[in-house]
Amino acid sequence: MEFIFERKINYYETDRMGVVHHSNYIRFMEEARCSWLESIQMPFALLEENNVTIPVLGVNCSYKYHVTFEDTIKIKLWVKEYSGVRMTIGYDITDKKTGKTILVGETKHCFTDKNLKPINLKKYNSDFSNKFQNLLEK
Repeated sequence: MEFIFERKINYYETDRMGVVHHSNYIRFMEEARCSWLESIQMPFALLEENNVTIPVLGVNCSYKYHVTFEDTIKIKLWVKEYSGVRMTIGYDITDKKTGKTILVGETKHCFTDKNLKPINLKKYNSDFSNKFQNLLEK
């Protein structure tokens, strides 16, 4: 199941060339991921109440085009891989007005307890695990 998150670009997110600085796209993916977790009724607050964290292990981005101040982007997000121990989330970022692809990327995550000890979510919290498993792109 894919999720779409829309976001308008702020002036402070641009650089001297007038385009969004590349580092901001990682923040945009994080915003989309937080919104996605809320949409599936697993906000970070609930995960943390259940002693589950989802740290980022890696980010991979391929920048295709740029956006500027006041453009609106659409971030499509989906679960690419899920094992109970690790999860990979895919992202396609497009310009809402033109439909041009701005970025293709992914983030890799693991699951840990509150002490940052790796856990197998399938054993640790089967309800959470089942939600992620059901969202896995097939």
